[in-house]
Parts: sequence; C-alpha cells; structure tokens
Amino acid sequence: MENMTASNLIATGEATAILPAPHSKGKPITVIGTEAIRNAFDPTCLQQALNSRSAPGVSDLILNPDAHAGYGAPVGCVLISPTHVYPGPVGVDIKCSMSLLQLNLPAAAIADRPLRRAVINAIAERTPTGAGKGQRSVKKSRQVSAELGREVAINGATAAVCEALGIPAHWAARCEDAFHAGHDETAEALGQRLELLIAQGKFPKFDEKVRQLGSYGSGNHFGECEIVEVLDNPRAHAAAEVFGLRDGHVAFLSHCGSRGFGYNLARGQFQALEEKFRTWDIPFPGGDRELVYAPLGTAEADAYLDDMALGGNFATLNHLLINALVLEAFQEVIPGVKGELVYFISHNIARKEVYHDQVVWVHRKGATRAFPAQHFALKGTPFYETGHPILLPGNPQAGSAVMVAEPGAEKSGYSVNHGAGRAMGRKEVIRRLDQQTIDGSFDSQDILTNCYNYPKDEAPAAYKDFTEVLRSVETAGLASTVAKLRARFVIKDADVSLGGAA
Repeated sequence: MENMTASNLIATGEATAILPAPHSKGKPITVIGTEAIRNAFDPTCLQQALNSRSAPGVSDLILNPDAHAGYGAPVGCVLISPTHVYPGPVGVDIKCSMSLLQLNLPAAAIADRPLRRAVINAIAERTPTGAGKGQRSVKKSRQVSAELGREVAINGATAAVCEALGIPAHWAARCEDAFHAGHDETAEALGQRLELLIAQGKFPKFDEKVRQLGSYGSGNHFGECEIVEVLDNPRAHAAAEVFGLRDGHVAFLSHCGSRGFGYNLARGQFQALEEKFRTWDIPFPGGDRELVYAPLGTAEADAYLDDMALGGNFATLNHLLINALVLEAFQEVIPGVKGELVYFISHNIARKEVYHDQVVWVHRKGATRAFPAQHFALKGTPFYETGHPILLPGNPQAGSAVMVAEPGAEKSGYSVNHGAGRAMGRKEVIRRLDQQTIDGSFDSQDILTNCYNYPKDEAPAAYKDFTEVLRSVETAGLASTVAKLRARFVIKDADVSLGGAA
C-alpha cells in the first residue's frame, strides 16, 4: 500500500472511479473526479482514504475532486458510519463553513478603487484576521462576554442570542444547522459538558476564546467581495430567485470556522481518545493516531458529540456575526445598502442523516452537504422545491460558484467538494512562487486585498484547477452551477503592523 498511486483507481465513468477496499473486503471507495483530477491525487491522500475505509464501523467512504492529504482522513472526503464517530473526518476546525451575504448593490457601485479600499478598511475595523485575534483587536467590535459566549455555545442561533449580537434573527432560517444539540438531543447536555470542561481546567482561556466571535483567523480563511453572475438558463434563474441571488449585484462570501474555541475542543478530544487507545491497547486504524474513534452510545462518543456541538454552535454564530459586521461596514461607506443571508453551510462536521434507509453519521471533512430538490430532509425549508445552495470557493482569480444538488448526489453520500482543494503544500508554495508575481496578478485583475503582500501559501496557484473540479462535479451528476462569483476584493490574514495597506 505504500506505493499507492492513481493507477490503483478503476474508472467507472468520465468523472467517477472506485478504489478497492483494503484486501478487497467491503464496499470500494467512491472517487469523484475526471481523469486529470484522479491523476493528481497524491499517494498519501489515497493511503489515508484506505486507512479510513478499513476503520471499524465505516460503511462508505467517498473521495471528492478536491481531496488531498490531511490529518488522519483526507481533506475532501466523506466517511459514513452507522455505529461509530470519528474526530479525524471532522477535523480540528469544527464546522469550518461557508456563508454568502447578498447585497442590493449593483456591480457598478463598487467599481471605484478608493471606495473599495474604504469598505476594506471598514470591515477591518470590525472583523479581525490573524491567529489569536478577537473582538478586542478592533475598534468597532461587538462586546462578547463569557456569559454570552456560553449562551452561544449551548443554544446556537436563538432569537435572543442573535439579538444580543446585533444579528437579524431571521438569518437562522438560512442556516444548514442553526443549532446543534448534545448527544441526547438536548441543550442541557451541552451546558453540563461545558461547565465540566471549564471546572476541570480543560478549556483554558475560555473568556479569551469567546471574544474571537466575529473574526476570520488565519490560514485559508477569508472574506471576499463578489459580483454575482447567474447562469443564463431557466433552471439557474429559478434557483437563484429562491436562493435570493441577484444577478450583476454585489455579494460577500466568507470562509471560516470555530476559531480557537473549536480547536481547543477538537484537540482535547484527539488527546483524550488517543490516551484511551493506548491505555486499552487498541490499534490505530492504519497505524494513524489521528484516526481514533468511539462507538456510539459510549461515554467517549457522547463526549465527542457534545464537544462537536459546542464548537458547531460557536462557528454558526461566528459566521452570522461576521455577516452582520460586514453589512454594517458596507452601510458605513454606502448608506442605505441592504443585505440578506443567502445560506450558511458547513464542510467540517458530522451529521446524523438517513442514507439508504439507515440512520448513520455522515462525517464531512472538507466536504459539503448536497441535498437535491424534494429531499425529505429539506421539508419545511425554503429549498424543498429546488435543493439548498451549495457554496464552493475556488480562488479569487478563478472565481467561486453557487451550485445546487442533482439526484445523482446520492452516489457521493449527498455530498460534494468544499472548494478547489490544494495542489501544493504550503512549504512547497512558499519555496516555488514569487511574491512580486503573485501581488502583480491581483493588481492586473483589479482585485484589491487588505494585505501588504498576499500570503504566498494561499496564492491561487497553490490550488487545483477549479474549472476541472467543477467539471468533475457536473459530469458525475452531483450538482449543477447556478451562479459564478467574481472577486472584487479579498480579506485575508494580514500583517497589521503594516496597516493593511495594499
């Protein structure tokens, strides 16, 4: 298995393939991607997929076209189990997600570069970037107390929590999940779990972590001002109308998760389960300690589900607050602007779903839920007749996309990729790419940023060909494109000592 390559994949269609399970025991791994995408999968990614597929209780594993090596399980995979929960196929950034805010502002209104710079500065005064940065780091922040932080983590996007943070309460209806309950389907379980963690000293600097609410953090997280381009076909127009998309108008796309709050919970779970495995002398799947697991119904599984829910609720309010602050920033520069949330959807979460008439836990790590029209789980939502919005970031220069699922998404566990996926590791990108060329490429396309120098490890060239990734999804029959998003400016982790100049 050490020499695993794309040659081990068996094509089943133009954009689908299988990877036989280890020793050909059990259902093969489903692979989504054209030949060009499949040939680019690195050996570590494929080996991690095999390790994950052979782990206890795993009934299905799917590799999406953006898949690449991660911790334990590949980023860009879907792991389905009716009996176990796995922290690895959720990841350390619990409920890392995408959200899209639609404004009633025509594209021409932000053509002026000084005006865009003013909006960037207004956002930077409200939504900090960078590791460890929170609301105290910016002057036009929301004050988030420890008490309010507890309410956020335990109760999610309730009307009371939204009101306290200045978030329109009706935005909760535009969330994939506005609230995550504890292992017993109650908020009380989350309250008890949180108090236990704090009392045992397992949640250090809790007060500081909750103040990160409404911030992007670092790495691949971003905020992006977009121009919406709805595809010119009847189905796209019908879906766009339900989604609330406005062709030729400004929107704002955000990518972030649960910040240090969720990271603390996730790392604690990895450490606790790894200690249990060593104490009980249980082998790690594939010898990888990042693939620890817990059988459902055990105290260990209950603790993980509670911690994941706490992190998930924090991530939800983090996104909603960012969108409220971004709207406020636009309104400061351009009075009278209105905005509505299109959707908020996760790509790092485990959800209880019904799949093939069985109740299972679908773990999506760098993967996005994709329920098509008339899927029973969408009953009672605005999206039952269309399918819900799927938000897929590409890169600022190639653009991003809003898609909607097709019935064929069943083959992938009702999931699609979460974006383009990395083509090069961060160290390789930093070594190979030229900073001046990167910055010049943004200037030549009239895309502003808040960075003195755009982060080399996040350069567009570090990511896979987004056009080919989207072609894989559409050719495989998983989803179709509703709209393209074209970037006009980008908010990324910047060196604040340089004043955010660009």
